[in-house]
Amino acid sequence: MIVRPLTPSIGAEVTGVDLGAPLPDDVVALVRKALLDHLVLFFRDQKITPAQQLAFAERFAPVMMPMIDTQSTEQPGVTVLDQTAPRGQYTERWHSDSTNLPEPPLGAILRAVQLPSVGGDTCWASMYSVYEALSTSMQQFLEDLTAEHSTAILDAALAKLGNVVRRDDGREPSHHPVVRVHPETGRRLLFVNGNFTTRIDGLSQSESDALLSLLLEQIGSPEHHVRFRWEPGSVAFWDNRCTQHCAIADYTERRVMYRCLLRGDRPLGVAERSQTTSTAS
Repeated sequence: MIVRPLTPSIGAEVTGVDLGAPLPDDVVALVRKALLDHLVLFFRDQKITPAQQLAFAERFAPVMMPMIDTQSTEQPGVTVLDQTAPRGQYTERWHSDSTNLPEPPLGAILRAVQLPSVGGDTCWASMYSVYEALSTSMQQFLEDLTAEHSTAILDAALAKLGNVVRRDDGREPSHHPVVRVHPETGRRLLFVNGNFTTRIDGLSQSESDALLSLLLEQIGSPEHHVRFRWEPGSVAFWDNRCTQHCAIADYTERRVMYRCLLRGDRPLGVAERSQTTSTAS
């Protein structure tokens, strides 16, 4: 297995692995390490079935159903993202998936099935890099804050589409730390996003709006990004805990992707993670 980094902060292309074959434990461990090191991994020319995609996903975590009802494949746990006119939809904003849930997804595995002749790329951002680019004073200020994550923003976007049904789970807002500590790497990252974070707890609405606007603006800086051009059979595997992504809405032809979501855990902030670590030791 060869791992080739694509940028200093995020993204790597992996070759020498057939995702359709049963993977030995040592290869799974190498893929997991590469994911923790590079945050999003790209595999090319993977001729795999939905069942094989699911089997690969389940080597890392149990799969979960998406919050939005989408078309399903014949394989439970693998859903279809099928679009021809994406502009104005929720996927073109920088976001992490389903952070309104008490336990947002660990990650996702997305496979290209049918693509437009041009366009339809996806970008990912390192939220480690975004956090580390903030001043020390801002980092310290944010570490004591929590934020509300709800479906209010997404509901407004879905209402415009008119034909998307959202599942009942996750309707109640969740409150997560603004600075999350990654459960495996121990690194700190910014944990707010434009699809689900509605306000900063403990601040006035105007203060919250101003701070969120400032933080979300930082995500757009290109030094935090990697951009991936899909080909049929391409697979992306990303860590939803420390990245955000957005789909480039520049195509008008059909784009079909198969996705698995991996079950995650409750986000912990700096103080709570320190207490947990102290208790464990």
